[in-house]
Amino acid sequence: MQTKDKCLAALVILCWGLNFVAIKWGLEGIPPLLLGALRFVGVVFPAILLVPRPAMPWRWLLAYGGAISLGQFAFLFCAMKFGMPAGMASLVLQSQVVFTLLFAMIWLGERWQPHHWVALPLAGAGLYLIATHGEGNLTLLGFVLTLCAAACWGLGNVINRQIGLRYQTSLPSLIAWGGLVPILPFFALSWLFEGPDVIASSLLHISWQGLLCVLYLSLVATWLGYGLWGRLLMRYPVAQVAPLSLLVPCVGMVAAALLLDEHPTTLQWLGSALVLLGFVVHLLGGKVRLFKAQAEH
Repeated sequence: MQTKDKCLAALVILCWGLNFVAIKWGLEGIPPLLLGALRFVGVVFPAILLVPRPAMPWRWLLAYGGAISLGQFAFLFCAMKFGMPAGMASLVLQSQVVFTLLFAMIWLGERWQPHHWVALPLAGAGLYLIATHGEGNLTLLGFVLTLCAAACWGLGNVINRQIGLRYQTSLPSLIAWGGLVPILPFFALSWLFEGPDVIASSLLHISWQGLLCVLYLSLVATWLGYGLWGRLLMRYPVAQVAPLSLLVPCVGMVAAALLLDEHPTTLQWLGSALVLLGFVVHLLGGKVRLFKAQAEH
């Protein structure tokens, strides 16, 4: 990878790692479901006026936007409102890898490889330690909601894979039009669960911190982050780019410690290490098996 692209990869990792701190700051003045709505308003407008709708049936666009955009971020924002620390959220959300494997097996008929059977118990043991040894800095509700967000992300990955096999579409079109799907549901859910008075008060008294967090989530974490990531995927093999995502929770946990004064327990650090080790085995296990097979021949 060229030096310039290494710098771009580092920028993406930094943007996505700080994303969780931005969410936590945004939630200080904006309720979670309203924050989700505002995030996607920023993602969609004015971009939707500049890029064409993806060449696919609406059912696929609704499925993608419902899983990746609405489901993932509704659960994630609520999780972080109700007791999920930002640093731990950045790590636990990566369990989308596990859910992607499960959904791919159920709906696509993909078979697990031997290294998956090593990776998943490692990640599962790590998640158990994180959930059960928070000592007050993590709630069970927040943890479960984060797992629900990861499940939605995993489901979205499988839907995205199906879209890629069936239709030719550009990443900007998918981001903009997929981001259109959750806006009205987010506002409706906010009206139902957070109330019109809270919505009105939050919008009328939004702080500079809240506004900057919304702009960061929509423009930096989404458009800049995914745009640069897509560029890297176009220039380099997926196997070379994908492992870099393991650095996102590392940045997220360090940023949360420095900026939010979050300090996981010793057993949570151990759990985090097991989760990351499981993800490393998942990402690199296939390459090791391929290398051995080639060496034998």
